[in-house]
Amino acid sequence: MTDTPRPAAFLDARSWHLRDAAEAVAAYAVDPLTGLDPDEAARRLRTYGPNELASAPPARWWRRILSQFQDPLIYLLLAAIAISVVAWAVEGAEGVPVDAVVISAVVLFNAVLGFVQENKAETAVAALQVMTAANSTVLRGGELKTVPSAGLVRGDILVLGEGDAVGADARLLTATSLRVSEASLTGESEPVFKDPGTLAGKVPLGDRLNMVFKGTAVAQGVGRAVVTGTAMDTEVGAIAGMLERTVAEPTPLQKEIAGVSRLLGTTVIVIAVVVMVTVVAVNGVTSVSDLVTVLLLGVSLAVAAVPEGLPAILSVVLALGVQRMARRNAVVKQLHSVETLGSATVIASDKTGTLTRNQMTVGRIVTASGEVELTGVGYRPEGRARQAGREDIDAAVLFEAGLVLAGGTFANNAQLTEHDGEWEIQGDPTEAAFLVAARKLEGVTERVGEYERHGEVPFTSERKLMSAVAHHKELGTVSLVTKGAPDVLLGRCTGLQVGESVVPLDGVRLEQALAAVDALSAQAFRTLGVAYRRYGDEDRHELEVLDEADESTLVYLGVVGIIDPPRAEAAAAVAAAQHAGIRVLMITGDHPLSAARIAGDLGIAKAGEQAVSGAELDALDEAGLRAVAASRSVYARVAPQNKLQIIDALQAQGNVVAMTGDGVNDAPALKSADIGIAMGIAGTEVTKEASKMILSDDNFATIVSAVRQGRIIFENIEKFLRYLLSSNMGEVFTVFLGVVFAGALGLAGAPGETVALPLLATQILWINLVTDSGPALAMGVDPEIDDVMARKPRRTTDRIIGRRMWFGILSVGLVMGLASLLAIDIFLPGGLVEGDESLQVARTAGFTTLVFAQLFNAFNSRSETSSAFHRLFVNKWLWGAVALAVVLQIAVVEVPLLQRAFGTASMDAYQWGACVLLASAVLAFGELRKVSFRLRGAGRLGRSSGRGSGRAAAV
Repeated sequence: MTDTPRPAAFLDARSWHLRDAAEAVAAYAVDPLTGLDPDEAARRLRTYGPNELASAPPARWWRRILSQFQDPLIYLLLAAIAISVVAWAVEGAEGVPVDAVVISAVVLFNAVLGFVQENKAETAVAALQVMTAANSTVLRGGELKTVPSAGLVRGDILVLGEGDAVGADARLLTATSLRVSEASLTGESEPVFKDPGTLAGKVPLGDRLNMVFKGTAVAQGVGRAVVTGTAMDTEVGAIAGMLERTVAEPTPLQKEIAGVSRLLGTTVIVIAVVVMVTVVAVNGVTSVSDLVTVLLLGVSLAVAAVPEGLPAILSVVLALGVQRMARRNAVVKQLHSVETLGSATVIASDKTGTLTRNQMTVGRIVTASGEVELTGVGYRPEGRARQAGREDIDAAVLFEAGLVLAGGTFANNAQLTEHDGEWEIQGDPTEAAFLVAARKLEGVTERVGEYERHGEVPFTSERKLMSAVAHHKELGTVSLVTKGAPDVLLGRCTGLQVGESVVPLDGVRLEQALAAVDALSAQAFRTLGVAYRRYGDEDRHELEVLDEADESTLVYLGVVGIIDPPRAEAAAAVAAAQHAGIRVLMITGDHPLSAARIAGDLGIAKAGEQAVSGAELDALDEAGLRAVAASRSVYARVAPQNKLQIIDALQAQGNVVAMTGDGVNDAPALKSADIGIAMGIAGTEVTKEASKMILSDDNFATIVSAVRQGRIIFENIEKFLRYLLSSNMGEVFTVFLGVVFAGALGLAGAPGETVALPLLATQILWINLVTDSGPALAMGVDPEIDDVMARKPRRTTDRIIGRRMWFGILSVGLVMGLASLLAIDIFLPGGLVEGDESLQVARTAGFTTLVFAQLFNAFNSRSETSSAFHRLFVNKWLWGAVALAVVLQIAVVEVPLLQRAFGTASMDAYQWGACVLLASAVLAFGELRKVSFRLRGAGRLGRSSGRGSGRAAAV
């Protein structure tokens, strides 16, 4: 059949789960027995294109470099460069415009550093193509052929077998014991049994049992399906489209720095204009040379007010933070994302493989005589059997439990192998759980080895059972071993194993067995029952034609409870996050009972809290969704769009959301979250590319370490901002107040100076780019001074530079300015304090006092409340930077070549000592301010305790 298919079928390829399989075959004009003709397949491939996901072209390198300059602070620096060049040109264009050259070097260094650190383009969609690149077996022209999955077309007949990757979305035609692993698409941890029957109504993606989807894998069984969706018209293609439409939000740090930059820009303009007008008014400037000097002063003030080194220092500090976090298994892809995790108020985590091990484990065995608990988790066969917490198990219970595990291990198609100390499985994870459990109970594996397998009745969804014939190698006895859904299995049983005897399964015993199953289900265990039937010599002829009719008059052995266990370290990590004021949510595509159970075990959910399903989320309006997001902690059976809804609702409430995930279905939410965290081992390539951080060890506990590092980095950013801005304000106050009060300080009457300046432009530039940058960079790697995990996360409404910090910046800057001007006044004749030195010496003293004041301020700025002497020597880099700055300052004052370049003069020991003493006023002022903060904090705590005691007394 090679007729052209109906176009409508091509346009509506994602609703085939609601249509009959025969309709799909007819719509795509294909014979299910022979498949498409090869020529027709080639024609469709040319017409509709390859089965590949669309990808956006990568940004060109020059565009990525230009993007590094799209920052408000860079704009200010570019403006300062322009003003410097204009001033240099007006002055005669002699020599080199030093100011412009140095600022340009800072801007270029920042751009190169940002380009190197953020050189990965947006390749999430391309990663989806890599993940799904595979070969597929198809029926074409009556022959089985293996073709690249990219060559699949609608109407192709897919031939599916165990271990195959599904190359396209397809409607099932036939299925025999077919189970498909869809964890990467839906989050369902256990392979889904497939059935070609037609469905009705609104069916969630994870429950479309008659469909197979691109990017999933066959875990068990065989089947055939007609391709109904290729390329972007698949479920994984829909996710790729969502990924492209999802807008990546700027981080809180980026928003805050942008705000600070805008504020600084306004401040620079106002200060420069006011000071220039003041200078002209006070000094009566009339010549062009004096006007150039005033213009240069304005440039100098712009340089003073704007911390030129801030972008470069910020990039370096974030880059160093990235390296530290990488050593702790948290790989951050974008520099500004480092701080975001430290500000996180919510961590929304996937369950399967993130909080759990993604390794199904038998945890309980319930038989007629009692219950056995098996310790140990995962596929490593290590653990013990216990009864009621003790290892001394009753003989009857032990015997029965051994039979259950032996039966489940024998009627089994999975394999368990060891490679280089790591245990791996092949086949269905639930069946593999029996193989692991059998090795934990002595003698079970040996008992299974005494039998040979002589036939099988495969699992089907109608029966919900699977059976195998066991032939004893020595005794020659023959038995049928059956496992499956306990309620169905019990309906086929007439006997019950009690110890080494078989008793009739009467009504009372049946109710007890069903109650045991219900009890396990209530604890979120997946249950599988095991039974057997022994054949006598007279009825062995029945085994010649083995079918489901043999699954009758069975003897019930017991039931096992299977669960995907939590990671051992996950509970401690969740508790640590909650202690730090971070709310932890679980968002999974798995079953609600399993999700609630795991969430309860880990401390994510409160006692009795139930999971919210995706269907319930779909029924909510925006207000209801926000209310649920604010109060509920567990979400199950959710689709990708539900995850986006939850993230958006949380962000709308002012939360900074970090989301972890490993599957394709997590990618859009990872990109939409403030910081998406992908699993490095189990994670798909698309989640890694869509995320901003990757956990290289897949360890949830690593997130807590990353949170601590993120908070330390943010605190260090606050430190160097506090240091840089207060130091720059010191320069501004020195120049502004020096010009305004030039007469009182003796500057106005200085010989040879028409325009009296307390600091020269070159001296201001020296302070900003030489003495400021080193200590600021060293503070960026400062160890933890105060316990960052003992405080709540920052709110998105909190500013990085709040009212108290601005007051500190201005007050410390004022102290610096006053100390520097006092140094000038002490040595300059005609001021408040009579001196006898030249203007050059007095200006050098003021210049040096300001430098040393800033160095003292570096130690002050390490904490808003803790003393500068607290953990004084833990940062060797800061001490090194301060020592280097001192050496450089001595050089610029005492070396003749530098004296000519920066307008300085040599000073004697008394003058140096006076500068150090005056500069130390900044340290004293900072200590007094911190003492007042600590006293006020202790007073508030005392009043709160007093009110609590009073209430207690009243009670």
